[in-house]
Amino acid sequence: MKLTVLGAGPIGSAIACDLVSRSEVTHVQVCDARSGTLRGLKERIQSPKLRTVRVDVRDERALAPVITGSKCVIGSGDASLNPKLAALAIGSGAHFCDLGGDEKAVQQELALHDTAARRSRWIVPNCGLAPGLVNILVLHGLDRFDEVESVTMRVGNIPVEAEAPLFHRLGYGAERLVMSYTTPAPAIHDGKLETVEPLTGLETISFEEPFGELEAFHTAGKLSTLPLDLQDRVQRLDYKTLRHPGHAAAMRAVLALGFGEDKSIDVRTHLTYRALLTRRLRQHVGGTPHDAVLVRIRLDGQINGEARTLTFELVDRYDDATGFTAMQRSTSFPAAAIATLLATGSIPGGGAAPPERIIPAEPFFADLAAHGLDIRECWDEGEFIPIAPPATAEA
Repeated sequence: MKLTVLGAGPIGSAIACDLVSRSEVTHVQVCDARSGTLRGLKERIQSPKLRTVRVDVRDERALAPVITGSKCVIGSGDASLNPKLAALAIGSGAHFCDLGGDEKAVQQELALHDTAARRSRWIVPNCGLAPGLVNILVLHGLDRFDEVESVTMRVGNIPVEAEAPLFHRLGYGAERLVMSYTTPAPAIHDGKLETVEPLTGLETISFEEPFGELEAFHTAGKLSTLPLDLQDRVQRLDYKTLRHPGHAAAMRAVLALGFGEDKSIDVRTHLTYRALLTRRLRQHVGGTPHDAVLVRIRLDGQINGEARTLTFELVDRYDDATGFTAMQRSTSFPAAAIATLLATGSIPGGGAAPPERIIPAEPFFADLAAHGLDIRECWDEGEFIPIAPPATAEA
């Protein structure tokens, strides 16, 4: 079974590493225009299953013969390219999934539903952490209630140790972080779909040591289609990003000076304030930190007329053995699991849909548990237990 990963960056390389460990996968090819990046990937993943191909994924003519014969193609590069890549994959007879990150692109992918359905293939955007895993958890939780009033999602990728003045290090692209801090975020309040300003709604939330008290605030770009899907099912839905205390205030100060604006800093240059900010963030808080991914999702509702609360929690950390960050792990493992389910024909039919609508929860969560993502659940004030039985990942 052949699968193709488009993009050999941090997440694409982690997806490829996961896929070559699976017995049902016989061939993993990774496509990227950067020869040095591909050489580094081959040095890291020394497996006969791996093939690297130097090709610019924007060149459809060059890419088309490369992906021929693939059961599933995984987009892990520039999110704006995903609609064209999805159409190319479907045309070659492959399923397609990606990490999301561009709402316009997601809508364009979903518009390919009829084409994909006619070919009995799936296009599945938003298969990372958020959107992705957290969306699947929310729908999985909703299905266990008779009625749900409230869904709150608190999710963050943070360095284990944070330094002033920003109290943060980048776990993913600076551009995406700035976008999430400058774009209004969707939410549901009193059953109505609305937007809230980013970096607002500050609250304190506690996690196990060494994290302790963290702050949470509204950010955009994490829910994708979920608010629209749930506006008639819940009275409240909101998403807040977790950070070390002090980060929100520092970023509000930076953005108040206009460094989030997409306009030129001078008439003699095309460099924008926003581009300057992202560049400086990469320089000063970039790198590969020893990090953690923290997730806490709470659903309040009723079962048989009784008020109940269901909480999901995930705490994942940098893996010293593999060198993969928690962000790489919690983003790549869901994507690889979904790609495998698609490639093995475990999802009948075809079309275009986000994963929470079509991915079966049981095999998905079992796959994540086998790869060491310890997602736990708790009813009311009870004990947290694994969402799926512990298992051992394939060698």
